[in-house]
Amino acid sequence: MRAIKTLFLLTALTLLLVLGGQAIAGQRGMTLGLMMAVVMNGVAYFFSDKIALMSSGAQPVSREQLPRLYEVMERLCGKARLPMPKLYVIPQPAPNAFATGRNPSHASVAVTAGLMELMTDDELEGVIAHELSHVRNYDILITSIAATLAGAITWIASMGRWAMIFGGFGGSRDNERGGGGLAALLMLILAPIAAMVIQLGISRQREFAADASGARMVGHPNGLISALEKLGAYNKRIPMNVSPSTASLFIVAPLSAGQIFTGLFSTHPPLSERIAVLRNMTVTR
Repeated sequence: MRAIKTLFLLTALTLLLVLGGQAIAGQRGMTLGLMMAVVMNGVAYFFSDKIALMSSGAQPVSREQLPRLYEVMERLCGKARLPMPKLYVIPQPAPNAFATGRNPSHASVAVTAGLMELMTDDELEGVIAHELSHVRNYDILITSIAATLAGAITWIASMGRWAMIFGGFGGSRDNERGGGGLAALLMLILAPIAAMVIQLGISRQREFAADASGARMVGHPNGLISALEKLGAYNKRIPMNVSPSTASLFIVAPLSAGQIFTGLFSTHPPLSERIAVLRNMTVTR
């Protein structure tokens, strides 16, 4: 069901890009939007992992430095039949973790120093299983596509606003092609908002799916439930110095000065909902 919802939202985002581009700037706008989406998706596909690791301050870690992390990762990778990802540590006291990479063969998992200090073995296993589920489900690729589609929609709307200020959308010739008019004006206002809401909805769906997949990978949800409770408590008190674009990757949203929106405008579902869903799960061994 989560996969169907994600597919539906991605389809809606793509349609919004096509129809929005056509309404705002006619056939040229639609074509330009699709071209932009392809280029931006290509950049995200190959470089988003490097950008995320660099912007978070993650440092590669060896087995000698963190044998406990390697032991848990190797055990779960064996269960899930996944290649071993590259491991990183973020030198920050707030407990958190994220996975990145375009596919399982090019995956990386980063954990904070605080996570390694505060989690029990069962809790650490639950967190790592959640992150490996993101890798196995290709969630990083899915959310990157959603982000770039949303970015293309926002860019087209921005260009449309400038076009309106400096001479409209090209006169009657563009109107004949489907650009301009009331539809364009509405799209200028509503398309970027709708794109952001859909993008964030996809992000929340993938978090729910990773929770469920992680619990099944371990064989029970108890460690992940305990970890989420602890992560929620500590991340309300300890801020993290991460960029907004990287913050959406973490298992729980890091506390930041600008974090004031919830619900539709959140990259993560409420922790209470995630924990309630996990408590109601039936995991067959």
